[in-house]
Amino acid sequence: MSIVFPAALRLVAACAIAWAALSGAVLSHEGHSHGDEAPALPVAAAAPRAEAKSERYELVATVQGHDLVFYLDAFETNTPVTDATLALSTPDGRRKAELQADGTYRLPAPWLEETEHHDLLVAVTAEGSTDILSLDLDLPAAKAAAPTSEPAATASLVERLTHQPPSVTAAGGFLLGLGAVVLIRRRRTIPIVVVLAVTATIVLGSAALAHEGHDAAPAEGGMMASPPSGGADRAKRLGDGSIFVPKSLQRLLVLRTAVTATQSVARTVALPGRVIADPNASGVVQSSVGGRLAPPANGFPRLGTRVTRGEVLATVTPPVQAVDVSDMRQRQGELDQQIAILDRRVVRFERLAGTGAVAQTQLDDARSERDGLKDRRAALDTVRGSPEALVAPVDGVIAEASATAGAMAAPGTVVFRIVDPGKLWVEALSFEALSPEGSATARLGDGRSLALTYRGAGLADRNQAVPVQFAVAGESTGLRLGQFVTVHAPLTGERTGLAVPRSGILRAEGGSVVYEHVGAERFVARSVRTDPLDADRTLIADGLEPGRRVVVQGAELLDQIR
Repeated sequence: MSIVFPAALRLVAACAIAWAALSGAVLSHEGHSHGDEAPALPVAAAAPRAEAKSERYELVATVQGHDLVFYLDAFETNTPVTDATLALSTPDGRRKAELQADGTYRLPAPWLEETEHHDLLVAVTAEGSTDILSLDLDLPAAKAAAPTSEPAATASLVERLTHQPPSVTAAGGFLLGLGAVVLIRRRRTIPIVVVLAVTATIVLGSAALAHEGHDAAPAEGGMMASPPSGGADRAKRLGDGSIFVPKSLQRLLVLRTAVTATQSVARTVALPGRVIADPNASGVVQSSVGGRLAPPANGFPRLGTRVTRGEVLATVTPPVQAVDVSDMRQRQGELDQQIAILDRRVVRFERLAGTGAVAQTQLDDARSERDGLKDRRAALDTVRGSPEALVAPVDGVIAEASATAGAMAAPGTVVFRIVDPGKLWVEALSFEALSPEGSATARLGDGRSLALTYRGAGLADRNQAVPVQFAVAGESTGLRLGQFVTVHAPLTGERTGLAVPRSGILRAEGGSVVYEHVGAERFVARSVRTDPLDADRTLIADGLEPGRRVVVQGAELLDQIR
């Protein structure tokens, strides 16, 4: 019996047939066969490679032209090994690979083209011992595909059309769009939706195929590690979430690893802190009386100038008011009169003392009274004109200065602050009782760490926190007063976990991440739970087993690979 198709379906079929005819013409024009010819296969762009490992070494062999290139690294640290001897058993006999300037070992291997599979035995000799490493190297071979006799009509319409060139895709979209316009004018709603869905599917499929570029995913498992088709030196994040990084790029990124081990460490707490001055090696220079500042003979000391104890840093001349000047002059006049009277009395007593009319004691008393009045008179002159010298109370450097010639300084004004940069402390605020026996560390904003020595804890309450002070042990270059740090101080009790450097821990959404070195050229991100340990290390409490290799240097660069 005959089947009558609706006009809408006939229109869609006509557009599809026109598209298929246009596709066939373009494909024939581009040289694609439609008969019994086998289609052309893409050529792999990645260099063949193989890997092996021992307790001490990790070895990767790559094929570059007619040569074998070996990358030899330490298994635990991923550090390149450049002082070893690599001997290889070849069809031409035993051969040694030569060390290159870039740290690789190269061996000419013209016999690689004889077969597709090679079992390589490499003897690595270093420091008086030899490790035998076995590698399975497979070379890709271009195999022609068997001719097919199946008709092309077995493929679905959408699958065939999405593999067309962009020009064909645009033409087909135009035809289907034309059909949609006709259906709109006829007010056929359902056929319009069908036509638009087919058009969107084909166009999006073509764009996705063009974007992917038919990349081949690297193989996993075994001793063979095939990289992406972008080349042997191209890093790429794979479909399973792991990252392929060739050895050549690992050396450029300076990726270093460490093997995790379970440790029992003291419980620690992270505290906010800041750098303060050692109270026994710092001091301030203040004016005891108000007055006008003046520099010494060699000028005011600059910031950072080293001074010694007792050195004059500035002078302060106290001001004298007009009323005070009048009183001082009146008092000076009275003293001058009394001194003149006593001078005449002393002269008279001296003449009479020779005749015995005046006792010697009277003469001595007159002289003493006269000398006392002269001292009082000299003191008044000193108050009017002698400035106060401001001296350094300790040895150190000028950390703060507010001295300006001619400026008026009130009593108690801090003119200079002196600090010994080799003796600094750190003060932190703690909500828990700390262990004074343990060693604390501090971490700066630039990643540096400081060793701290416990000095004591106060009893004062600062918003329910107790101040705790530590002395900076060792080098303190670059520290400044008031600089904020994070103090890792020990608590009572112990805990167990995996201690890894902080550089290997990355912050991610929902927690922390470390990268495990699962293969010579593969890395996998592991979500872990961490606890603070000290300024240089973090404790992995859960999420990773001991004995795993984790990246401890270059993890930030590894995380940027997409």
